[in-house]
Amino acid sequence: MLIRSARLPVLPSARGTLAWLLQLGYTTARLFAQNGLQNHAAATAFYFLLSATPLLLLLSYGMQLLGRIAENSVPATILMAALYDQLRFDSLTAYGFIPRQTQLAAGGVGLLTLVLSSRGLVNAVQGAFRIVFPDQGKRNLVVSWVLPLVILPVMFLLMGLAALAQVTLSFLAQNDFIGTGNAQVLQGLNTLFGFALLWALVFAAYWRLPRRHPPARVAAAFALAATLSLALLFSLFGAFFKLENYHSLYGALGGVVFVLIGGYFAFLLLYLWAQALFAYGKADITALEKLFLGGSGTGASRLESYVFGDTGRLLEKYGQTHPPGHVLIAEGDDSRIAYFLHAGRAVVYKDTDTGRRRLGELNEGQLFGEMAYLLNENRTASVIADSDITVLALPPQIMEELMQHSAPLSRRIIGTLCQRLERMNLANAD
Repeated sequence: MLIRSARLPVLPSARGTLAWLLQLGYTTARLFAQNGLQNHAAATAFYFLLSATPLLLLLSYGMQLLGRIAENSVPATILMAALYDQLRFDSLTAYGFIPRQTQLAAGGVGLLTLVLSSRGLVNAVQGAFRIVFPDQGKRNLVVSWVLPLVILPVMFLLMGLAALAQVTLSFLAQNDFIGTGNAQVLQGLNTLFGFALLWALVFAAYWRLPRRHPPARVAAAFALAATLSLALLFSLFGAFFKLENYHSLYGALGGVVFVLIGGYFAFLLLYLWAQALFAYGKADITALEKLFLGGSGTGASRLESYVFGDTGRLLEKYGQTHPPGHVLIAEGDDSRIAYFLHAGRAVVYKDTDTGRRRLGELNEGQLFGEMAYLLNENRTASVIADSDITVLALPPQIMEELMQHSAPLSRRIIGTLCQRLERMNLANAD
């Protein structure tokens, strides 16, 4: 007679979503602190400062060329006035960001410094991503050397074009050259373009920098969250942190301190969301590890026990219910699914020359069926439900990630496997 089984009823989605968000946030914060990404953010901000300084030198040199052109061109005069007004060149020069006189040679040196410092900045970002997304693979040597030399100048060029369009439109609107309504529409479109450009850069980093690329859809969602956070950071930074305050407090170094602090918080957010992207792919693995180890032996804190104490989300995703007599595992079968007995009781049997022999009993909290996955062999025994049971069915890829993720769990699985092999050898000897 066929004994039917059923999946668990679906829990309210709001509860499962809340549990997932809580576990994702906890895992992200723990890994972020464990990987020391604050230090990586500080190092990246330093390289960003090295890249920004020659960029300002080149910008100053460009303004000098524009000034020469403006002597005989009305549009160039309007553009130059807009840049001076909107970018506050007088303030930047007064605070020491830009030298008062920049010669052609300085422009060449600035370009060379920008290219070289861009390599340090991109390498710092890649180093942080290797910590966030651990992988033993090596990158192509040519790509690893060429990419840093071109990506930052291109990025600054695109961002500079967006900023140039923004300040020009603001100047034209203020002086009623194109009409206030048209200017506001164009400014809004230009702002969206700048936001989309920043999102595209973050998305490219989140999607392509990890050696094992996450799904594009997931990377795009986390890149959007990071971009929104960066936009909010820039708004708050502009409202509460003033360059004048740093200049009065630190003197000539005030501008340097201002840029370092801003860059530090920006890269802190960039790495925080990157760590959340990694934790997103490990949320189930971490929760399953805590469930299998049961808190004991893992040094679980009260907060950790609270965060991972609700198993409803895992039961909703992996849970199955079976009645008494259901054959969960049949001896000789080639399936590789492992099971965790969440509730109920099951019995292990093995076929012998004298008939079916009972090897033992499985109780709540035990992981079983992993031998076929580990040894890549057919099932060596049968498991039959002795009562109504609730199990978590885990496919081979989940077991593979669990073994790689958790050394304590791997040791426990190997120890249990050795005990079962010993019992089976004794049974065969009898």
